[in-house]
Amino acid sequence: MIETGSLRPQDRAAWESLARGYKRFYRTDVPDEGYERMWRRLTEGNEVHAVGARADGELVGIAHYLFHVTGWAADSCYLQDLYVDEAARGRGAARALIERVAEAARERGAARLYWTTREDNVTARALYDRVAVFKGFIRYDHPLG
Repeated sequence: MIETGSLRPQDRAAWESLARGYKRFYRTDVPDEGYERMWRRLTEGNEVHAVGARADGELVGIAHYLFHVTGWAADSCYLQDLYVDEAARGRGAARALIERVAEAARERGAARLYWTTREDNVTARALYDRVAVFKGFIRYDHPLG
């Protein structure tokens, strides 16, 4: 049984392990202090929010999300990070996390919930194709530094 809920102070180490797994998957280097800074931001809950998935009381998945203004509609909810421990995959944790974020977006009155993933992330995309609609957009990043 998968349960979702807010992260707790005692989740700090498990959260970091999952966050590092997520960043490793996306080949993104984050210095140690970046994890501390993100944990602070998540526990403050002002700009970036988090939810965890638990199996047998153990944190096995995380989702980070934020709300932002849009020009043509109500605020949007961006599901920035979603990661489930490899050993816990296939048991509904990712779906449960998406639904929990969707619930938060509805409560906030957001116009939409969206996320991005790598084109070759076929395992995740199989789930995403069942719970969401791919609208054909491709993301580009313009270097700022």
